[in-house]
Amino acid sequence: MYAEGISLEKEADAANRNEEIRTVPILISFLIAGFVGLFGETALNMALSDLIQIFAVSPSTIQWLTTGFLLTLGILVPVSGFLLQWFTTRQLFVGALLFSIVGTFIAAIAPSFSVLLLARCIQAMGTALLLPLMFNTILVIIPPSRRGATMGLIGLVIMFAPAVGPTLSGLIIQSLSWHWIFWISLPFFILALVYGMVYMQNVTTPTRPKIDLLSVLLSTLGFGGIVFGFSNAGEEGGWGNPVVLTSLVIGGIGLLLFVLRQLKMEQPMLNMRAFTYPMFVIGLLLVFVGFMVILSSVILLPLYLQNSLLLTTFAAGLILLPGGLINGLLSPLMGRLFDKYGPKWLVIPGLVVAVITMFFFHGLSTETPIWLIVALHIALMVGIAMVMMPGQTNGLNQLPPELYPDGTAIMNTLQQVAGAIGTAVAISIMAAGQNHYLSAVADPQNPVHTPFAYAAGVQEAFLFGLAAAIFGLIISLFIKRVRV
Repeated sequence: MYAEGISLEKEADAANRNEEIRTVPILISFLIAGFVGLFGETALNMALSDLIQIFAVSPSTIQWLTTGFLLTLGILVPVSGFLLQWFTTRQLFVGALLFSIVGTFIAAIAPSFSVLLLARCIQAMGTALLLPLMFNTILVIIPPSRRGATMGLIGLVIMFAPAVGPTLSGLIIQSLSWHWIFWISLPFFILALVYGMVYMQNVTTPTRPKIDLLSVLLSTLGFGGIVFGFSNAGEEGGWGNPVVLTSLVIGGIGLLLFVLRQLKMEQPMLNMRAFTYPMFVIGLLLVFVGFMVILSSVILLPLYLQNSLLLTTFAAGLILLPGGLINGLLSPLMGRLFDKYGPKWLVIPGLVVAVITMFFFHGLSTETPIWLIVALHIALMVGIAMVMMPGQTNGLNQLPPELYPDGTAIMNTLQQVAGAIGTAVAISIMAAGQNHYLSAVADPQNPVHTPFAYAAGVQEAFLFGLAAAIFGLIISLFIKRVRV
């Protein structure tokens, strides 16, 4: 009863604050900053083939430009729930934008692979602060009855920006150099910072809980070790590589110790009580699957289009553009449908569509017609739009207000870890498929075999996406609408 009383008092306080809060300018600030930040998460995918030649590195090394970004998110986002209780909304927003601006500038002038990787990690620090802050702010200022529609707008950021990233970057690379991906992003970050400094409001009061350095260390070892291990599976030695096995073991032990410590602490860095809410857990798993499928696909398809079908970056970008645009346009609609009908009649059909498209992607070859690739990509984007936002919103709606920072931190952490794992495993399987194909031909060094080898690798990699989608479909059968 006492806990319920505290929860009601917090909701009442939030409602009183909402009367003074200008919701629209705050949302605009997050939409601008979030879109540009997440655009950078996949924008370099179209340039990967060129960067392999420019920096003279292997495909498994170049994918660190994506995986390193996600690894940084996986390490820092778990701490975000703690940071949300230590700093004001404005402080975190400004800090996030400053990290993004510095990282983008360094990337724009990067003369080498190592400098570009460092810049990507600095960019990720900004995104790691921004994403949980955005979700937590929405949960505080938007009543449950309207969260679906608002989260649909946020879907423009979470799904639309990574989806159109390869298309826009393909256009940029066709006309300019890869550096301009960052030069063009920079003024938008500055605009977001200036707009946010004018309109962003503090919507929570910092409580400044005690810092537990051991929890921070265990979180870093746990999430960082797991993502690092998966990422290195594409290197020489594959899954039997001692570095891979050691990283995964350290990560698993670190994560276990982190969870056990959080359960014993009076003021945990990340409150594990969120996992006692079943719809939150189901929503978490659906987001995990959705992000794994989408990020593995948006790194595989550009490589396939450029190396198997021998298309230019611009042509490949145009092929992926319709799916990205439709995904963004559908997100607000899915939000309104969620508010009206709940998640079940969106999530289950969406995953059925994802399973079917993954099955057909598994059959890609050097002779697959362009129209079929466009249609499959559109279908995948529609299916994922039906899954991500409804599953995420329904799960967060079940949490009491005092668990909002922890719930958003947990969901955003596993979302980014899922993306890192999906990217790394997809590239690893693709590389293994290429090597298997080339080992069976008479002259593996002959470049005439390259398109067929890439197609064979992509076929095997999409089996991983198919398995993930089937798992998500099974999970979705248990989803129920949270009444708030």
